[in-house]
Amino acid sequence: MDRPDIHLLAVGTSLPGPAVDNATLAARFGLPRAWEQWIDTFVGTRSRHYAIDLETGERRYTLADLAEAAGRRALAAAELDPAEVDVVVMSTSSPDMLMPATVNVVADRLGVDGVPTFQLQSGCAGAVQALEVAAQMLRCGPHRRALVLGGDTSAKHFDVGMRAPDVPMEAQVNGLLFGDGAGAAVLGTGPAYGSPVLRGVFTRLVGRDRSPGQTVEWFSWGDRTMDRPPVTEDFKAVEESAPRMAAEALDEVLDGVGWKKSDLDYLLPPQLSARMTERVLEELDAPGAEPVSRVLEIGNTGNAIPYFQLEQVLPRLADGDRLAGVSVEASKWIKAGYALEMAAH
Repeated sequence: MDRPDIHLLAVGTSLPGPAVDNATLAARFGLPRAWEQWIDTFVGTRSRHYAIDLETGERRYTLADLAEAAGRRALAAAELDPAEVDVVVMSTSSPDMLMPATVNVVADRLGVDGVPTFQLQSGCAGAVQALEVAAQMLRCGPHRRALVLGGDTSAKHFDVGMRAPDVPMEAQVNGLLFGDGAGAAVLGTGPAYGSPVLRGVFTRLVGRDRSPGQTVEWFSWGDRTMDRPPVTEDFKAVEESAPRMAAEALDEVLDGVGWKKSDLDYLLPPQLSARMTERVLEELDAPGAEPVSRVLEIGNTGNAIPYFQLEQVLPRLADGDRLAGVSVEASKWIKAGYALEMAAH
């Protein structure tokens, strides 16, 4: 039996609150003026959005709030009623709580019920993992429409009372790199002119015998006396590994669909930071493909990254256009990629 094409019918995104620029961060956490210039020079990301109030630490938005908004926008753009959704898949590294799963809270708010739901715990590669799971569900089962969600609210790990000079550099860097946000995509089977076809998608664990590049802790009542930071990152290891892993991921996804780099019209690179994105693009070496990046103005939004990129590029696609997206995750080292083609009518 022929497997149906999987179409990307629509995308929606959501950001919390106003943009927070580098000058605001520097002033809030006691960084000298020279540090603001360092952020611009070595990180490159100019602003990001937070789900908390930086002055009080109050949570203004939950991940469920952001994912619900993104999901509603994606469903509306696809002209799809929630009752027509057959499966929901969500990826995140920062769920609102361990139980109930955030995906089920969001489904309930959207009016989706009586369908399979899945929540994947992962970092930046999670969005591609969710796409792969949803695509397999559509290809192999009776399902015809999938809502795929991804997002993170990393700012809840902030100690808003900290003074940056008093904390380790890796903690400072995490605060500069990450922003909060959520995205959603609607996938469907069957012909749908004007929507791209998912030609290939893969995720690959490559972390055997390697120390994690990033760790996000979960603290229970029994951990309350332990003195561990909630988030740590080996940024040097990420800098060394991310460009090579991204290049390997691009080669693998292109080999899987039989494309060359010269066939690409658009390239959606990993979004760790603005400067790192520049380095990765050099390593990817696809000068004929137009890069699509959002990290400069919204930071690294984790599981929401591809949705923001896709939202920007989808209106530009013409018949026959091809794009590839690549993700790299440092937690236990995962590389991932996907390929989309706007099929001619």
